[in-house]
Amino acid sequence: MQMTAALSRGPESPFTLETVQIDAPRADEILVRVVATGLCHTDLFTKSLLPEKVGACLFGHEGAGIVEAVGSEITHIAPGDHVLLSVRSCGTCRQCVDGHRAYCERSHQLNSSGVRTDGSSPIQQNGAPIRAAYFGQSSFAQYAITTADNTVVIDPAVDLTVVAPLGCGFQTGAGTVLNMLRPKPDSTFVIFGAGSVGFAALLAARTAGVTTIVAVDPVTERRKLAEEFGAVTIDPATDNVVDAVRAATDGGSTHALDTTGIGAVINQGVASLRARGTLAVVGLGAREVALNMADIMLNGKTVRGCIEGDSDVTTFIPRLVELFNAGSFPIDRLVTPYAFSDINQAVADQASGKVIKPVLLW
Repeated sequence: MQMTAALSRGPESPFTLETVQIDAPRADEILVRVVATGLCHTDLFTKSLLPEKVGACLFGHEGAGIVEAVGSEITHIAPGDHVLLSVRSCGTCRQCVDGHRAYCERSHQLNSSGVRTDGSSPIQQNGAPIRAAYFGQSSFAQYAITTADNTVVIDPAVDLTVVAPLGCGFQTGAGTVLNMLRPKPDSTFVIFGAGSVGFAALLAARTAGVTTIVAVDPVTERRKLAEEFGAVTIDPATDNVVDAVRAATDGGSTHALDTTGIGAVINQGVASLRARGTLAVVGLGAREVALNMADIMLNGKTVRGCIEGDSDVTTFIPRLVELFNAGSFPIDRLVTPYAFSDINQAVADQASGKVIKPVLLW
């Protein structure tokens, strides 16, 4: 079947809307008509790594849509279901069996190899395969081939434009708080980087009853919105971040989240923890960072990575949808819709800080 897709042809090239062909679903696959897809930093980070010589690539991993067809082995998902698309996991490796599917031992093969597990691509152009199957979906297109493990059925009354980013960005922020850090109401929580992941973490901390929340971000509009959500804000361009965090948290934070991946910011996060505090890092950035190990050891501090909020998407995404429906997780205030034809403008607006979460619509 022919469809339109937003393709990448190299790190420096813009996305281009082109005609491609998509396979019919195999026995264990699902064909989804994509309604909306969140634009995530991970899409752009991966785009920046793949050279032009690998050919056209189809990204997109925060898809939301309506099921068009299912293979014969699919039993709990049916045509007409409204679904959110997320990260794949095998369900059988040690990490999956232990309840930590975000750390699936086959994650690279299932999510970022560019092909199905048999080496084929579900997307072609003029008979040639395109690097696709990104996060088991490649949802920067009008249709996506998915599987049961990364396709989550939701209430059809929910606006797919708003909840599409639950597939990755919003799930990462909220899950890091609710599944991994698990702050208590008397905890103090600091977010370094108030983008889509940071704001989802802020809102999740509110649902956990945390009252002392601090957001560190250089963009004025983002700090204003964080203040509307009840956070104390710090401008890293003008404030001494560590001193300001300590002042706002009665001596240091018990929990913190870095979304930036910037070494200097990570160090601010560690330094501003109180004794036995924990910093979670979720940003793709510097591969190596020098840390003050004496501070970490002598004060019992923890620095820990987290992928996809340490979530099981089949249970955690519905939980977040329930929180949104209840009015306690107002992610609709974070989303700005764009037509897919404006994808490059969405990229620019996200990079400049003009918007928090662009969501692309067909």
